[in-house]
Amino acid sequence: MGLLSNLVKLVRHSAPAVGRTPHVVVHAENKWRLLRFTAPSGARPTHQRPLVLVPSMINRWYVLDLLPGKSLVEWLAERGWDVFVLDWGKPGAEDRLLTFDDVVGRYLGRALRRACEASGAPDAHVLGYCMGGTLAVIHAAAERAPTWEPRPRVATLTTLAAPVAFADDGILATWTRNPAFDPDSLVDAFGNVPWPLLQASFLMLRPTLTPSKLAYLADKLVTGRGFDGAFLDGFMAKERWANDNVDLPGEIFRTWIRSFYREDRLVHGTLALRGHAARLDQIRCPVHVLSFEHDYIVPKESALPLVERTGSDDVTHTHLPGGHVAAVVSESAKDRLWPKLDAWWASRDRALRAVEAAE
Repeated sequence: MGLLSNLVKLVRHSAPAVGRTPHVVVHAENKWRLLRFTAPSGARPTHQRPLVLVPSMINRWYVLDLLPGKSLVEWLAERGWDVFVLDWGKPGAEDRLLTFDDVVGRYLGRALRRACEASGAPDAHVLGYCMGGTLAVIHAAAERAPTWEPRPRVATLTTLAAPVAFADDGILATWTRNPAFDPDSLVDAFGNVPWPLLQASFLMLRPTLTPSKLAYLADKLVTGRGFDGAFLDGFMAKERWANDNVDLPGEIFRTWIRSFYREDRLVHGTLALRGHAARLDQIRCPVHVLSFEHDYIVPKESALPLVERTGSDDVTHTHLPGGHVAAVVSESAKDRLWPKLDAWWASRDRALRAVEAAE
């Protein structure tokens, strides 16, 4: 009887809405938008500098605002942060020729300027998640070019499960460096690289992932332990996000494979953005690198070289339990990950304010 009632409950349970923290669009251009969030309680920002969160280009932004109580964005806004998130949107066929100069130089640079203008701050704390972390690192590494930015906009840089050294990026590095893999033919055929192809690649990294999730759900159905509305909301929201991916502009994919997986230009110091060197030793702001023990997409060895090669005098490495996604959105995230982010930003915000007051 318990199993039958649980099955009925599962079938009748509607998928919850995601991305529910109140927000407005402060800038929109082509497909991307810059979102600004408000704490549901009405709490006002108390920190001087805003937070700008940069997600991956192949995943939807709302992993950072999954559900009430499971939202990093909501949690940070309630603690007095002025939170902005860059929503990359869904590229169309006309975006197949977008380059790293467009996305990392112009779009991300514009997002930072607009966030600073909206909050009245000179610069911003920047967090990049997964591929978004790599983009943020490249931007920070190049933004001091004298003919590019009027002034650096990255006050501090936080990378969350972000690859920097691609030779150590696990199975993905092995696959993409195989001579049989031809990214040019793929891009020439499709224009933008289809998201089902990208998703299939990640699923092949851990073939047991889908069966293990089904086994977990079946166990909940049979035993009834914790099988309630909150569990179903969380399970369905994560599954919705995991299957709501977007295509990647073709030229971005081509550069990603050539310049990173095959040539590892970021760690070798040979990468350029808008004609300027993007070297890790040019990053001078405080840096916080976070890696996770069970991250099979971005192993610690792939994230850690930023700690070793940055030019900053203030570098923190935090290694936590968990996987690439679960560590960010699970129940344990609000106890393990989120407070560490908040404390690190708050301490640097105070230090930056003290330096400004002394000048």
